[in-house]
Amino acid sequence: MTVSVLTVPGLYNSGPDHWQSRWEMEFEGVRRVNQKNWHTPDVAEWIAALDAEIERTGDDIVLAAHSLACCMTAKWAAQTKRRIRGALLVAPTDTEALTFPAGTHGFAPMPITKLPFPSIVVMGSADRFISVERGTFLAKMWGSVLVVLPGAGHLGSDNQLGTWPYGIQLLSQLTGSSGPVRKPTHTRE
Repeated sequence: MTVSVLTVPGLYNSGPDHWQSRWEMEFEGVRRVNQKNWHTPDVAEWIAALDAEIERTGDDIVLAAHSLACCMTAKWAAQTKRRIRGALLVAPTDTEALTFPAGTHGFAPMPITKLPFPSIVVMGSADRFISVERGTFLAKMWGSVLVVLPGAGHLGSDNQLGTWPYGIQLLSQLTGSSGPVRKPTHTRE
Protein backbone atom coordinates (compact mmCIF):
# COMPACT_ATOMS: atom_id res chain seq x y z
CA MET A 1 0.00 0.00 0.00
CA THR A 2 1.49 3.36 -1.00
CA VAL A 3 -1.24 5.39 0.69
CA SER A 4 -0.32 6.66 4.15
CA VAL A 5 -2.85 6.23 6.94
CA LEU A 6 -2.93 8.73 9.76
CA THR A 7 -4.82 7.66 12.85
CA VAL A 8 -6.47 10.59 14.58
CA PRO A 9 -7.50 9.69 18.14
CA GLY A 10 -10.24 11.46 20.04
CA LEU A 11 -10.52 12.79 23.56
CA TYR A 12 -8.05 11.18 26.02
CA ASN A 13 -6.07 9.53 23.17
CA SER A 14 -6.29 5.85 22.22
CA GLY A 15 -4.74 3.27 24.53
CA PRO A 16 -2.73 0.18 23.56
CA ASP A 17 -5.83 -2.02 23.07
CA HIS A 18 -7.57 0.46 20.76
CA TRP A 19 -7.86 -0.53 17.08
CA GLN A 20 -5.94 2.64 16.11
CA SER A 21 -2.97 1.62 18.27
CA ARG A 22 -3.12 -1.91 16.91
CA TRP A 23 -3.08 -0.63 13.32
CA GLU A 24 -0.02 1.51 14.09
CA MET A 25 1.81 -1.46 15.64
CA GLU A 26 0.88 -4.05 13.03
CA PHE A 27 0.76 -2.28 9.65
CA GLU A 28 3.23 -0.41 7.47
CA GLY A 29 2.49 3.24 6.65
CA VAL A 30 0.13 3.80 9.60
CA ARG A 31 1.01 6.41 12.20
CA ARG A 32 -0.67 8.62 14.77
CA VAL A 33 -1.38 12.32 14.78
CA ASN A 34 -0.23 13.31 18.26
CA GLN A 35 -1.73 16.17 20.20
CA LYS A 36 -0.24 18.24 23.01
CA ASN A 37 -3.43 18.16 25.07
CA TRP A 38 -5.60 15.04 25.06
CA HIS A 39 -7.74 15.92 28.12
CA THR A 40 -8.85 19.56 27.64
CA PRO A 41 -8.24 20.09 23.92
CA ASP A 42 -8.64 23.21 21.85
CA VAL A 43 -9.93 22.52 18.35
CA ALA A 44 -7.55 25.06 16.76
CA GLU A 45 -4.54 23.30 18.29
CA TRP A 46 -5.79 19.90 17.17
CA ILE A 47 -6.40 21.20 13.64
CA ALA A 48 -2.90 22.71 13.51
CA ALA A 49 -1.35 19.39 14.58
CA LEU A 50 -3.34 17.48 11.95
CA ASP A 51 -2.42 19.99 9.25
CA ALA A 52 1.29 19.86 10.17
CA GLU A 53 1.28 16.05 10.04
CA ILE A 54 -0.41 16.06 6.63
CA GLU A 55 2.14 18.59 5.37
CA ARG A 56 4.98 16.28 6.51
CA THR A 57 3.35 13.23 4.96
CA GLY A 58 1.99 14.48 1.64
CA ASP A 59 -1.55 14.38 0.32
CA ASP A 60 -1.85 10.67 -0.55
CA ILE A 61 -3.40 10.07 2.85
CA VAL A 62 -6.45 8.49 4.38
CA LEU A 63 -7.39 9.62 7.86
CA ALA A 64 -8.72 7.08 10.37
CA ALA A 65 -10.39 9.35 12.92
CA HIS A 66 -12.11 8.24 16.11
CA SER A 67 -14.72 9.93 18.29
CA LEU A 68 -14.00 13.65 18.89
CA ALA A 69 -11.42 13.56 16.08
CA CYS A 70 -14.28 13.05 13.58
CA CYS A 71 -15.65 16.48 14.49
CA MET A 72 -12.16 18.00 14.32
CA THR A 73 -11.53 16.37 10.92
CA ALA A 74 -14.73 17.89 9.52
CA LYS A 75 -13.79 21.31 10.92
CA TRP A 76 -10.28 20.96 9.41
CA ALA A 77 -11.77 20.02 6.02
CA ALA A 78 -13.98 23.12 6.02
CA GLN A 79 -11.00 25.46 6.36
CA THR A 80 -8.15 23.81 4.46
CA LYS A 81 -7.13 23.85 0.83
CA ARG A 82 -5.28 20.55 1.25
CA ARG A 83 -6.75 17.52 -0.43
CA ILE A 84 -6.53 14.01 0.91
CA ARG A 85 -7.69 10.69 -0.46
CA GLY A 86 -10.41 10.15 2.15
CA ALA A 87 -11.41 9.66 5.77
CA LEU A 88 -12.75 6.80 7.85
CA LEU A 89 -14.78 8.54 10.58
CA VAL A 90 -15.38 6.04 13.36
CA ALA A 91 -17.82 6.58 16.24
CA PRO A 92 -18.25 10.34 15.91
CA THR A 93 -19.11 12.08 19.17
CA ASP A 94 -21.87 14.65 19.20
CA THR A 95 -20.31 17.75 20.77
CA GLU A 96 -23.76 19.35 21.07
CA ALA A 97 -25.24 16.53 23.19
CA LEU A 98 -25.93 17.13 26.87
CA THR A 99 -23.80 14.08 27.67
CA PHE A 100 -20.69 15.46 25.93
CA PRO A 101 -17.83 15.82 28.46
CA ALA A 102 -16.91 19.33 29.63
CA GLY A 103 -13.43 20.75 29.15
CA THR A 104 -13.04 20.97 25.40
CA HIS A 105 -12.86 24.25 23.50
CA GLY A 106 -14.18 25.04 20.01
CA PHE A 107 -15.59 21.65 19.04
CA ALA A 108 -19.23 22.78 19.18
CA PRO A 109 -21.25 23.28 17.14
CA MET A 110 -20.86 20.14 15.08
CA PRO A 111 -19.74 20.94 11.54
CA ILE A 112 -22.31 20.15 8.86
CA THR A 113 -20.41 21.12 5.72
CA LYS A 114 -19.96 18.52 2.96
CA LEU A 115 -16.47 17.03 3.05
CA PRO A 116 -14.34 17.59 -0.06
CA PHE A 117 -13.11 13.98 -0.09
CA PRO A 118 -14.70 10.52 0.10
CA SER A 119 -15.59 9.43 3.61
CA ILE A 120 -17.22 6.61 5.52
CA VAL A 121 -18.92 7.15 8.88
CA VAL A 122 -19.09 3.94 10.91
CA MET A 123 -20.87 3.77 14.23
CA GLY A 124 -22.51 1.33 16.59
CA SER A 125 -26.27 1.39 17.03
CA ALA A 126 -25.77 1.41 20.83
CA ASP A 127 -23.12 4.16 20.97
CA ARG A 128 -23.61 6.11 24.21
CA PHE A 129 -22.08 9.28 22.72
CA ILE A 130 -24.32 9.71 19.67
CA SER A 131 -27.73 8.51 18.53
CA VAL A 132 -28.21 6.68 15.26
CA GLU A 133 -30.45 9.53 14.13
CA ARG A 134 -27.77 12.14 14.81
CA GLY A 135 -25.06 10.00 13.20
CA THR A 136 -27.26 9.53 10.14
CA PHE A 137 -27.80 13.28 9.91
CA LEU A 138 -24.06 14.04 10.17
CA ALA A 139 -23.13 11.39 7.59
CA LYS A 140 -25.68 12.91 5.19
CA MET A 141 -24.39 16.46 5.76
CA TRP A 142 -20.75 15.35 5.34
CA GLY A 143 -21.61 13.40 2.17
CA SER A 144 -20.35 10.21 3.81
CA VAL A 145 -21.32 6.61 3.33
CA LEU A 146 -22.92 5.48 6.62
CA VAL A 147 -22.31 2.08 8.19
CA VAL A 148 -24.23 1.29 11.40
CA LEU A 149 -23.13 -1.84 13.24
CA PRO A 150 -26.15 -3.35 15.03
CA GLY A 151 -25.70 -3.70 18.79
CA ALA A 152 -22.19 -2.24 18.82
CA GLY A 153 -21.15 0.51 21.21
CA HIS A 154 -18.59 3.29 20.79
CA LEU A 155 -16.12 1.19 18.69
CA GLY A 156 -13.08 1.85 20.82
CA SER A 157 -11.00 -0.08 23.36
CA ASP A 158 -14.07 -1.21 25.31
CA ASN A 159 -15.31 -3.22 22.35
CA GLN A 160 -12.13 -5.35 22.20
CA LEU A 161 -11.94 -5.05 18.41
CA GLY A 162 -8.25 -6.03 18.19
CA THR A 163 -6.97 -5.03 14.76
CA TRP A 164 -10.62 -4.68 13.69
CA PRO A 165 -10.62 -6.51 10.33
CA TYR A 166 -13.93 -4.94 9.29
CA GLY A 167 -12.40 -1.50 9.81
CA ILE A 168 -9.50 -2.53 7.57
CA GLN A 169 -12.03 -3.53 4.88
CA LEU A 170 -13.67 -0.11 5.10
CA LEU A 171 -10.26 1.59 5.05
CA SER A 172 -9.37 -0.38 1.91
CA GLN A 173 -12.38 1.11 0.14
CA LEU A 174 -10.85 4.55 0.72
CA THR A 175 -7.25 3.64 -0.10
CA GLY A 176 -8.20 1.81 -3.29
CA SER A 177 -6.01 -1.14 -2.28
CA SER A 178 -6.39 -4.50 -0.63
CA GLY A 179 -5.46 -2.88 2.67
CA PRO A 180 -2.37 -2.09 4.69
CA VAL A 181 0.61 -4.40 4.63
CA ARG A 182 1.57 -6.12 7.86
CA LYS A 183 4.93 -5.18 9.31
CA PRO A 184 7.46 -7.98 9.10
CA THR A 185 7.94 -10.04 12.22
CA HIS A 186 11.48 -10.84 13.18
CA THR A 187 12.39 -14.13 14.74
CA ARG A 188 15.65 -15.09 16.39
CA GLU A 189 17.47 -18.15 15.21
